[in-house]
Amino acid sequence: MHQKTKDIQKRYDGFLQTNCLWKNDAMYNLNQFKIESKSTEIDVEINEKLRLGKYIERLVSFQLEQEESISIICENIQIQRDRITLGELDCIILKKEEPIHLEVIYKFYLYDNSVGETEIYHFIGPNRKDSLVEKLNKLKDKQLPLLFSKECIEYLKSINLNVNKVTQQVYFKGQLFIPFSNKNIQLSVLNQDAICGFYIHQNELNHFKDCDFYIPSKKDWIITPHINVDWLNFEDYKGVSKEYLAREFSPLCWMKLPNGKIKKFFYVWWT
Repeated sequence: MHQKTKDIQKRYDGFLQTNCLWKNDAMYNLNQFKIESKSTEIDVEINEKLRLGKYIERLVSFQLEQEESISIICENIQIQRDRITLGELDCIILKKEEPIHLEVIYKFYLYDNSVGETEIYHFIGPNRKDSLVEKLNKLKDKQLPLLFSKECIEYLKSINLNVNKVTQQVYFKGQLFIPFSNKNIQLSVLNQDAICGFYIHQNELNHFKDCDFYIPSKKDWIITPHINVDWLNFEDYKGVSKEYLAREFSPLCWMKLPNGKIKKFFYVWWT
């Protein structure tokens, strides 16, 4: 197996092992898509230049194609009005002959209880530029309603679908990270199993002087950490990571403890 194929396989397996952020329709009445996560050898080429969100969509497309009860009708359909794009449908599928408009989301969120008053509001992006609640609102108010626009209804007619027969679901997977200083957080709305690690501030790094570190590329944020990488010692990691923080970018990192265990964490630039 070529290295590129191995990389795709690791990412696909990591994607399959990622939990959905909530179960059933607990969030904003957004129904989670249900599909069994069966690991299989992936045999597709994926453009390495794709940003992570689009890369994930290719992995989902492959997963859907493995299911006998599912067929993909269309993917990445841009809905336009007077040559202006109103939005894009991720995909429309038939599952057991029932049409579903499916939106695919994969996100990384950090728990900060200084933001907002509720659990959903507490989760923000690693660089504080986005949040879980913003994404949920975008889904509810913009992405899903696009299906009922005049232009989209016309498109559906062109592929012999009646908008009233199409249900809407989200395939919302993600990784949640909690503060190093408060690792006993129990979630009441979101899926506790979606917690993948912790995050640390610059003043907490010295707790880990005896550890080794690795900073994966962004597409490898989704894979399960493993031992076979070029580890950095504490001093080297401190020097390399400083460049990320100077750009106000919080990298996802792996940490190998003295006992050999590997942890996943974000090293954040903000305080």
